[in-house]
Amino acid sequence: MADIHIVREHGLGLPQARKLAFRWAEVAEKKMDMDCTYEEGKVSDVVSFKRPGASGELKVTKDRFELVARLGLLLGMFKGKIESEIVRNLDELLQQEDPLHAFEEGLASHEARKHAKPARPHAEPHKAAAKAVAKVPAARKK
Repeated sequence: MADIHIVREHGLGLPQARKLAFRWAEVAEKKMDMDCTYEEGKVSDVVSFKRPGASGELKVTKDRFELVARLGLLLGMFKGKIESEIVRNLDELLQQEDPLHAFEEGLASHEARKHAKPARPHAEPHKAAAKAVAKVPAARKK
């Protein structure tokens, strides 16, 4: 098993950090087949997540995010790449004036690229359909 531990300070305050973390949990369920549970507290929240090969928690406070994840054997082989992508995306997001808005814009941009017409006329349209992600219920608050 491989562990990932990432801590990032932010200046969002708990209400904005909570919104961002809850939205991340919704997207993680839909796009990464994660089973997420969101627990709100007075001074911190916890997003618990799991899927085959990975599990962990994201702790959310008024001034920091703390991610602890455990990767199974197969995903553990990609720990460096997974960790660097999380760090890069989180750092980039937290540099934005409105991280939640930036997150939504990033999702929209990703979806637009995903559904763009193939550049090559001979590209097979059924490949795009094969990559479609099944809908998963949104994150649940405990």
